[in-house]
Amino acid sequence: MGAGKTTLIRHLLQQNGGRRIAVLVNEFGEVGIDGELLQACQVCPEESSANAQTSTAGLAPQTAPQTAPQIVELTNGCLCCTVQEEFLPTMQELLKRRDQIDCILIETSGLALPKPLVQAFRWPEIRTQATVNGVITVVDCEALAKGQVVGDLAALDRQRQADPNLEHETPIEELFEDQLACADLVLLTKVDRVDAAEQQKAEQWLKQELSQGVKVVPCRQGQASLDLLLGFNAAVEDDLDNRPSHHDHEAEHEHDDDIRSVSVAVERSFEPTALIKRLQALVQQQEIYRIKGFVSVPDKSMRLVLQGVGERFDYFYDRPWQPTESRQTKLVLIGRALHSEQIEAAMQG
Repeated sequence: MGAGKTTLIRHLLQQNGGRRIAVLVNEFGEVGIDGELLQACQVCPEESSANAQTSTAGLAPQTAPQTAPQIVELTNGCLCCTVQEEFLPTMQELLKRRDQIDCILIETSGLALPKPLVQAFRWPEIRTQATVNGVITVVDCEALAKGQVVGDLAALDRQRQADPNLEHETPIEELFEDQLACADLVLLTKVDRVDAAEQQKAEQWLKQELSQGVKVVPCRQGQASLDLLLGFNAAVEDDLDNRPSHHDHEAEHEHDDDIRSVSVAVERSFEPTALIKRLQALVQQQEIYRIKGFVSVPDKSMRLVLQGVGERFDYFYDRPWQPTESRQTKLVLIGRALHSEQIEAAMQG
């Protein structure tokens, strides 16, 4: 979570090399942050949405129908748990437009397991028409180097060497390992925020966790080669036995039910630094993994995009507020056992 998946896809859409790309975005939370950010990448002119959960952009303008969306946003939380309900019918609609699409990028929630989604490509409705070219896992180098993803890396390695059957400290660690085990490539983002020694430590730890031959590629500001990302031809759905998961032997996998999202929308503006201090205080009080959203800033005509992982926050202005939209501050907070009343009170107070 917060590793820069949306930034990566924005770059790929803007540097598409003539490819017609459809994008499926899987959000965790009621406020569609990632879909709006991708819609604003200005690859295509804005079009009307097909429904309340859909935004548009992503295919070449000359081929895009005026009534059909190009970025489809599934605001269902974890895509791996709701493949049949939402993903399958969406894929079937996209496959009807095969003559207008060169490839499909699927941005899953950072809380999603990869294998259940890949297994869906074995279904008869999809199998003969599409294949999974490759699985890309995006890892935040700064967070990993500081032990904010899996705790202290050195301590964890020592514990595993002493006891190979060590239970995970948190479900997040287990989920992270599953995402690495399924990867054809790991993009290591935010390397510009660490020194050479920290980057090397993160890369060495990742290489120990990855299957043989899986490369770790540093990535700055979401800039990665589309030829690299689309060049695997791995047919992943036929290779799942070589991609182990902690949930392989479960009849039906379960997530930590305490991990949830809280969406907050308030009719007020905030100075960015003051809001970040308020949110950092919340992170100290609750187990919050991820914060993202849009902020109304006093006396600013531009909308502020706010992103946070743990206590680290970034923000930038992405576009002017539209005359027809309400200048609300909308945030999604993702974490374990969150107290929504306390979060709402902090935002309103």
